[in-house]
Amino acid sequence: MVTKDKRTVIAYIGGGSVNYGWKLFSELAAEEICATVQLYDVDKQLSLANETIGNKLREHPDCKSDIIYLASETPEDALKNADIVILSFTQGSMEEMVTEMHLPETYGIYQAAGEQTGPSGVIKALKTLPVYIKYTELIKKICPDAWVINMTNPMSACMLMMYEVFPEIKLFGSTNELFPALELLANICEKESDIQTTVRRRDIKYNLIGISGFSWFNEATYDGKDIMPLFREYAEKYYGSGYEIKPNEYKVNPFASANKIKFDLFLRYGCIPAVPDRIVADFCPAWYTGSPKAISSWKFSQTTVNYLKKLKLDKISRVKTLMNGSEFLRVGGSSSECAMQIRALIGQGNLITNVCMRNSGQVENLPIGAVVHTNALISKNSVRPVAAGKLTDELYCLTIRHVMNQKTLVKSVKEKDLDIAFNAFLNDPLMSVDLNDATELYKEMLAAVRTHLLYYC
Repeated sequence: MVTKDKRTVIAYIGGGSVNYGWKLFSELAAEEICATVQLYDVDKQLSLANETIGNKLREHPDCKSDIIYLASETPEDALKNADIVILSFTQGSMEEMVTEMHLPETYGIYQAAGEQTGPSGVIKALKTLPVYIKYTELIKKICPDAWVINMTNPMSACMLMMYEVFPEIKLFGSTNELFPALELLANICEKESDIQTTVRRRDIKYNLIGISGFSWFNEATYDGKDIMPLFREYAEKYYGSGYEIKPNEYKVNPFASANKIKFDLFLRYGCIPAVPDRIVADFCPAWYTGSPKAISSWKFSQTTVNYLKKLKLDKISRVKTLMNGSEFLRVGGSSSECAMQIRALIGQGNLITNVCMRNSGQVENLPIGAVVHTNALISKNSVRPVAAGKLTDELYCLTIRHVMNQKTLVKSVKEKDLDIAFNAFLNDPLMSVDLNDATELYKEMLAAVRTHLLYYC
């Protein structure tokens, strides 16, 4: 049972992370939370380093939390007495990511993010879901009453697998994928305001509907005023050129874009894509990703493995100075809402935020049991989804394909049958090649990750 009256125990699977891990440590340090965070990572040295780095934050003059970080030898140790479990890790190596992202390009298939859909998303699921079975079984055995926060992609497939193994699990998915769209809306509102004021993304209120990676704002307000007409003005004005908060940033930062895809999809369907252009592009047919030239014309960039490697190396280079105290992680930040979600769960106020959860009717026209992305009210030991309504018919047609592919992937893992997974591979909207080429690509991609496929033997 989660409560603010005792030291909360948080198990962090993937706790050697130098990316989301460090960001979470910073955000937790800014909250008045009393907790023990038990870190587990397959790379024990990274979790040991993070134990020291996390504990050093207690010396920071701005630190508000009382958190002790402990590296755990095994996932069982990390999960012991856990009130909250965080799952955030990438299964496999950077070298495998090269294959997942770039081998399809030899067949003319280009992926922008490759996190949840496309050939890469299918292979990621096949590698990751067997590990999720293992962790879910441990949670069911060791800490069945814990709240589980998933931050791993492919989000929906991972969560579906957990629900399959442990139907009663207290689970939701936490993501920061809405932040760029909210910052865009805040920027537009600030620019058009009659008075000089700072508009923050949290000032934008919205109704969210869809699935992870493919969710939409069908209502958005600022200061009580409907801003959908204002967004239409910007979409019509900047459809050709794009609109950037930082001009040309997308050329050097794959997490940025000129929002041209947002404008195009809004003008088509009347809803604002709630996720970055590169992510929503992967959920569509190859309208925006048909070639490098097409990607460039839509003013966004692919997430390359070299870019991700550089980010990781930059972080790794800071480990020594963070461990010896000559540098501290900053206190605070706003790269996720996980810390605020934890605070609400332990009874320190209510929070309305976006989460991924099993559909119990909050999205009226998607299947019950599918993993959907909507708003929810988080309070002490409770997460209650907010009714979002119905997807439009056009968006339903695009979305249901992914929902069924996710279900197919979970079935393939349950039955240990890679032929079933091939149906999802073939049915993905980005799969623009004929059956023979699709079969060969699938075989090549499986061969590149064969060490992860012993589960299916």
